[in-house]
Amino acid sequence: KTTMKDTQIKKLIDLEKKRQKNVINLIASENVVSKDVIEALGSELTNKYAEGYSGKRYYGGNEFADKIEDLCKDRALALFGLSPDLWHVNVQPLSGSPANLAVFLALVPKEGKIMGMSLTHGGHLTHGQKVSATGKFWTSVQFGVNEKSEMIDFEVIKAQAIAEKPAIIVAGFTAYPRTVDFKKFREVADDCGAILMADMSHFAGLVAGKAYPSPFEYADVVTTTVHKTLRGPRSALIFVKKDKTKLDAKGNPVSFASLIDRAVFPGLQGGPHLNQIAAVAVALKEASTPAFKKYAGQVVKNAKVLADELAKKGWRIVSGGTDSHLVLIDTWMGGKGIGGKEASDRLEKAGIIVNKNTIPGETRTPVDPSGIRVGSAAETTRGKKEKDFKKIAEKIDKVLRTK
Repeated sequence: KTTMKDTQIKKLIDLEKKRQKNVINLIASENVVSKDVIEALGSELTNKYAEGYSGKRYYGGNEFADKIEDLCKDRALALFGLSPDLWHVNVQPLSGSPANLAVFLALVPKEGKIMGMSLTHGGHLTHGQKVSATGKFWTSVQFGVNEKSEMIDFEVIKAQAIAEKPAIIVAGFTAYPRTVDFKKFREVADDCGAILMADMSHFAGLVAGKAYPSPFEYADVVTTTVHKTLRGPRSALIFVKKDKTKLDAKGNPVSFASLIDRAVFPGLQGGPHLNQIAAVAVALKEASTPAFKKYAGQVVKNAKVLADELAKKGWRIVSGGTDSHLVLIDTWMGGKGIGGKEASDRLEKAGIIVNKNTIPGETRTPVDPSGIRVGSAAETTRGKKEKDFKKIAEKIDKVLRTK
């Protein structure tokens, strides 16, 4: 039991705990962590400054810091079946956006081209969007989905990539419900001479649980957050193939791994958050269990049921369904005439938490777009199964149809 003396903060934390407990959480990028993860986050590791990397710290007293970071790295590689002889992982990025920024800083020349999915079609801000640092410091090349199928069209992407010759192609999404064909992205990258980076932030837990295709066979670099389907703390990981190199200013080959490590520290960050790294290690161990594999499969089953049930009730589901944990619902253009903001607000009043979201062919603004994004990961953690998600679909339908 907490003995926090700051009663104002304690009260607000308690109110947030109560809010989380009393709502249906369908935020696709949120989950519910274990008590062990929270314990690691709130530990005395918060007190330690561990600037540098294992065995190469700038301060003393890092005997156990090194062991924690090394253990986290070992668990990250093991979870995804990666050989430490072939893959390197950096566990220090504070979150997904700085992790992606570090990759670009390391591997993309100034004003070089980053090719990523358009924001309105499901891409993330850090995949080269103009409002992000990734779109300000580098040249942005964006691809979308086919207007009819609302799925990725690789013939179009291939032609675009050959014409634009990007330095790096980002395969990943924040609001694309279908599986990503990493093999085809590899072929496109090879055809135009680009580095292939996979951002698996949303589906990393599904990859770990064998419920979604793995990018590791095809990508040169893989980034991920830990706090979505992987069910860990707010943090990020960068995986990189050890044999990948680029030439430095003198024409000497330098490994991607060393360039990325230097971009994280000292390029973008100072001392790592050791408590966060320990919590990531806890989450990675939890994700290596048979129970987590079962969980990942259930996440996808639940999302499919949610999409199917809403479609039966007349809601237009972007791309016609889902292969992952998230579902994109057209609340405006599908004939219902409800803006994403209004839909989100009405659902929140009814105790269902979603987020407003742009959809392909967007005619409105990101502030009040044409759809909402829902996800099944958090409620699946709470034990909900198909029958429960049928009820959730009924409730969503009832709330949105009632003025």
